Amino acid sequence: MQTQRRAAVIGSGPNGLAAAVVLARAGVDVTVYEGAETPGGGLRTRPFGAEGAVRDVCSAVHPMVLPSPFFRALGIKERVDYAIPEISYAHAVRPGHAAIAYRDIERTVAELGRDGAAWRNLLGPLAANIDTLLDVSLNSMLRVPRHPILTVRFGLRVLEQTGALKNVRWRGQDAPALLSGAVAHGATKQPSFAAAAAGLVLAAAAHGEGGWPLPLGGAQVLANELVRDIEAHGGRVLTGRWIRSLDDLDGPRPDIVIADTSARDLACLAGPALPESYRRALERVPYGMGIAKIDAVLDGPVPWLDPRLEASGTVHVGGTASQVHAAENQTLKGHYPHRPFVLVAQPGAVDPSRAPEGRHVLWAYSHAPAGDDRDRSETLLDTLEEHAPGLRERMVHLESTTAERAGEENPNYPGGDIACGRLDLYRLFARPVLAPQPWRTPTKGLYLGSAAAVPGPGVHGMSGYLAAATALADAGLALPREFAGIR
Repeated sequence: MQTQRRAAVIGSGPNGLAAAVVLARAGVDVTVYEGAETPGGGLRTRPFGAEGAVRDVCSAVHPMVLPSPFFRALGIKERVDYAIPEISYAHAVRPGHAAIAYRDIERTVAELGRDGAAWRNLLGPLAANIDTLLDVSLNSMLRVPRHPILTVRFGLRVLEQTGALKNVRWRGQDAPALLSGAVAHGATKQPSFAAAAAGLVLAAAAHGEGGWPLPLGGAQVLANELVRDIEAHGGRVLTGRWIRSLDDLDGPRPDIVIADTSARDLACLAGPALPESYRRALERVPYGMGIAKIDAVLDGPVPWLDPRLEASGTVHVGGTASQVHAAENQTLKGHYPHRPFVLVAQPGAVDPSRAPEGRHVLWAYSHAPAGDDRDRSETLLDTLEEHAPGLRERMVHLESTTAERAGEENPNYPGGDIACGRLDLYRLFARPVLAPQPWRTPTKGLYLGSAAAVPGPGVHGMSGYLAAATALADAGLALPREFAGIR
């Protein structure tokens, strides 16, 4: 009788939990090690203030969960309650005026006026095939495309948004500003191939069936459901267990080890188990911008000058496209801007359970220089108050997180880099290194399954899934039947 294979997953972020789900369902004896007291990594939700409110530590809005190949195969739509706002996201262009990305693309087209048809032409074909688009974009870029026509269509649109042609299709300011907010999630040079690729996927998802949904009760509910699935299939999740070396794992060395860590942390914890050349390559992986974040409890909704913003789960505050680009590029050069681009989540727009009656939770961040130790809350609030005067007067509780502190609280966010490594053209293909199977290390049984590996950041679970699928193939074990269609 064949002995049951053993696996360890280091880290319980969405990718680590996804990897453990796949391994446990394949019959592998899985243990997940998490240093914090609560599993979930960037999916954690914590009590907030003294009045019973909760806040999402990092991830709050999940545009890639419902169309993700991994989560579709897992049937997550039937297992976790998501609220899907009619407004996927909005962009405050100037005080009192916003551009709106409704889930209904035709409503968006109508409000964009003379640029409406161009918006439909750019994003309509991608939104209509959002599941297939994520099949293409959430995998290795070195493989032969399974959907060549959509891949070419997507690639041409990305190229258009990276250079001199980026403004050719637009005649007004609203449409390019609305797109720039999605593109800025890429946290890299603006405009650029990597930023445009990430932004077009997010903008297309806004008009897909799932829109930009928020999990009812907070992001922790998704982590908890993944933990339940692991345990239901014989796995276990251990919290309060920091793994700083492979020798810290319980028992004999497992057959499979998947690290949901940064590339440099993998180099550190594996040490001499890795070839020196590969270890040096991991240590050279560059990090991107950090974040400066505020969380607040308000005694009413955000007092937006444009009242339509109150119904949006996500609001981008950044002005015109050129202003967004300037703020992001200044930050990338190490200088925090006077008026940063700010990403805002308003869970109360669709989920009143986040705070007691009469209270609202505000979640907002800007990018900041990596490792920045300065409290940027006043600048963030100044920027928001240009579009929502009186916001400060509505605050009953405020907490601020610097980029430095974000990195200290979660080692996968070095210097506050929530992408776990810079996103640029090269790192779309070589994440962490240029290889057909970038999740596999040269050391037998050791894999990287985090945002530091292809396909990169976001709550989609695919980095963990692909690491687990590679590990199962290397071990001669079959994928669970429900995941067999993901390639």
